[in-house]
Amino acid sequence: MSDGLQDAIARAWEGVVATARRTREEGLVVGTSGNVSARVGDLVLVTPSGVPYDKLGPGDAVGVDLEGRRVLGDLVPTSELPLHLAVYRGSRARAVVHTHAVHATAVSTLVPEVPLVHYAAALLGGPVRTAPYARYGTQELADNMLTALRDRTGCLLRNHGTVTYGDTLDEAYDRTAQLEWMCRVWLTASSVPGHSPSLLTPDQLTEVREALEGYGQPG
Repeated sequence: MSDGLQDAIARAWEGVVATARRTREEGLVVGTSGNVSARVGDLVLVTPSGVPYDKLGPGDAVGVDLEGRRVLGDLVPTSELPLHLAVYRGSRARAVVHTHAVHATAVSTLVPEVPLVHYAAALLGGPVRTAPYARYGTQELADNMLTALRDRTGCLLRNHGTVTYGDTLDEAYDRTAQLEWMCRVWLTASSVPGHSPSLLTPDQLTEVREALEGYGQPG
């Protein structure tokens, strides 16, 4: 393994651990629930099963190939490994974040698709779908998730949580945070007696998606 690749793996693992800790610190998971991964070439670095995130260090990196075979580290990968690998096989994702965020999980029990209460949905490719329930860690759950992710960068898992992905860990995390916030807004607005939230139309969302193409700083 070249020094350059070793450095890239070390940086990616540092990012995986930092992102996992962030999910806990910002209330998107409890204890060791949820998981985070990043792809470096054909290596997927993923949080291990049942280890508190504050206990993980540089020497605890866990890596698998795209078939799920462990090729780096001694710890057992997360039980949700099939979910992460399914995203990498089916997209150009470089990072995946899975959480048990409270509001998003609550919404997953109520609707097949997150109502268009805010244009933040455009950041995830459109209306966010809810994948049908399947037990955690199963290929069935991964397959259900892939269907819900079609043309999207995030989805809900019924009675379970969220999955988002991106080109970077920061992007994947931001999409998770936006999804949780959007679900919180809808739950808050829909809880007011005698009122129903106004929703965006598909045309309005398309207009936002087009505007976002030029958003941010050049370069």
